[in-house]
Amino acid sequence: MFFKGKIIWIIFAILWSLAFLSACGYRFAGGGTLPSGINSVCVTILENRTSEIGVENTFTSDLIYEFTRNGKFAGIDKADALLSGVVKSMSIETISHSGVHTSLERRVRFTLDLKLTDNDGRIVWSAKGISDNEAYDVASDKLTTEQNRRSAISTLSTRLAEKVYNSLTEDF
Repeated sequence: MFFKGKIIWIIFAILWSLAFLSACGYRFAGGGTLPSGINSVCVTILENRTSEIGVENTFTSDLIYEFTRNGKFAGIDKADALLSGVVKSMSIETISHSGVHTSLERRVRFTLDLKLTDNDGRIVWSAKGISDNEAYDVASDKLTTEQNRRSAISTLSTRLAEKVYNSLTEDF
C-alpha cells in the first residue's frame, strides 16, 4: 500500500510540474520563428576585418550549421532572406599572470555586426556589436598555446552562432 501511494504522489508531482511550466510561458530559447514571415535563410561568407586569417570561414560555417540544425537554412536561390555581416574585431588580453612577464591564461574576444535582408533588399533584422569571449590556457610551449587559442576561437564561434540564431527567433 505504501508503494502505491508513493507512485501516486510521483505522478501528481510530474503532472503538476508540467502544468506549471506550460502555464508560465516557459519555452526553450530560440524556439520561435524568424522575423517578418521568413522561413529560410542563406548565410553569406562574413567579411573579416581582423588579423586572424580564416576566422570568417569559422564563423560562417558555425552560422550555417546553426540554421541547418534548426531546419532554417537554404541555398541562395531558395532562401527567403540573406544573413550577411562582418567579423568586426578581435582582441586578446591576459587575464592571469605568474610573475611580471608570464601569462597563465588569456581571453579572446570577437565582435560581429550582422544583418538579415529579405529578397527585396529590406533589412528585417540587424545587430551591431554582438560580442563574446572565451578564456584559454597559456602553455610553456607556443604550439600548445596556439592550439588552445584555436580551440577557444572554435568554442566562441559556436556560442556566437547559437546566440545569433536565438536572438533572431525570439518572439517578443
